[in-house]
Amino acid sequence: MTAVISPKKEKFIIPIGPQHPALKEPGHFEFAVDGEIVTEATVRLGYVHRGIEKGAEARNWTQNLYLVERICGICSHIHALTYALGVEVLAEVEVPPRAQAIRVLVAELERIHSHLLWFGVAAHEAGFDTLFMYSWRDRETIMDILEALTGNRVNYSANVLGGVKFDISDEQRKVILDGLDFLEKRTHHYLDVATSDGMFLQRTRGIGITRLQDAQRLGIVGPTARASGVMRDVRVDAPYAAYDMFPINIVVETAGDLEARFVVRLKELFESFRLVREILDNLPPGDLQAKRFPRRIKPGEVISRVEAPRGEVFYYIRSNGSDMPERVKVRTPTLCNMASVLSLAVGHHLADMPMLLVGIDPCFSCNDRGVSICSSQGEHGRWTWERLRQFGIDYYANKV
Repeated sequence: MTAVISPKKEKFIIPIGPQHPALKEPGHFEFAVDGEIVTEATVRLGYVHRGIEKGAEARNWTQNLYLVERICGICSHIHALTYALGVEVLAEVEVPPRAQAIRVLVAELERIHSHLLWFGVAAHEAGFDTLFMYSWRDRETIMDILEALTGNRVNYSANVLGGVKFDISDEQRKVILDGLDFLEKRTHHYLDVATSDGMFLQRTRGIGITRLQDAQRLGIVGPTARASGVMRDVRVDAPYAAYDMFPINIVVETAGDLEARFVVRLKELFESFRLVREILDNLPPGDLQAKRFPRRIKPGEVISRVEAPRGEVFYYIRSNGSDMPERVKVRTPTLCNMASVLSLAVGHHLADMPMLLVGIDPCFSCNDRGVSICSSQGEHGRWTWERLRQFGIDYYANKV
């Protein structure tokens, strides 16, 4: 981090990133300051672009199911689920209720994992490393459960087009319930710490307040919005998979500050614990997969949206009648919530910036999927996947 003075505008600018020990992913922020108070804030994203949307156009429907999982390691199941729900509508395939229930169960287990991971990172940014280590230790419990169910700890690959890959045995059911009992006790402790520890409250209470009208104006989504009193959750507004059979209760706070965002996410853990137990007690009978799924999908377009741990994930999928999609467009919640960070930064101390950023639970990789290329000759536009691949080969061949 190097401070620079802009001679034209006579501003003292503090650049943070793209490589910075406080940021686990590369993002470049510039804060103009007057003393310790931020007067302007800008962000540049795109440092972890991997061409996933473009890559989806060169792979068939099934291959893309595993490609979109790589958009985000923490939300891998939710991306695969959103994609599968859209493709199944295009293909006019009905998924068995038992498969839909298992999809929701894995989604809620993933939400538990994501919120515990975020809580540890947020504690680290606040300088509370003991809390960070405890929460990440407990996070291993849910990762072990997901590994026992799916065979994987990160990209679970639980979905197939038309259903899921696995069933839940009585032994696995017991492991899940035992893990939830342990995590529920720990979550009560974490909620008490987040709302009573004096040092922690100095970094969260009254910091980064977003009022209801501002949250609505900025289009904030997920727990960040619900901490400001926004009654919005895709699981309730537009139930998908098995959420119509297993409804959830929206967790809302009205203070709109960082403390409220902590409280919302921790209370959502209790709701996920309840929902997982209810699914395990009332798992519908039946098949795990649809009897058939077409290799080619007739022309059409569809949107699908779900409630990821960070907020609404939105997919637009278009078919041209072949065995590959013509377009897969993804909008993730971090993009919606990032505007709130820049808006809130102005007027706060520079030392509050890490906590304001972590308050939205950002995922930079989720944002960076598409890019427009402008060559040194001024050529501007989209490249084919093969051209982009060859460019990379030639580039590194010339560097050797």
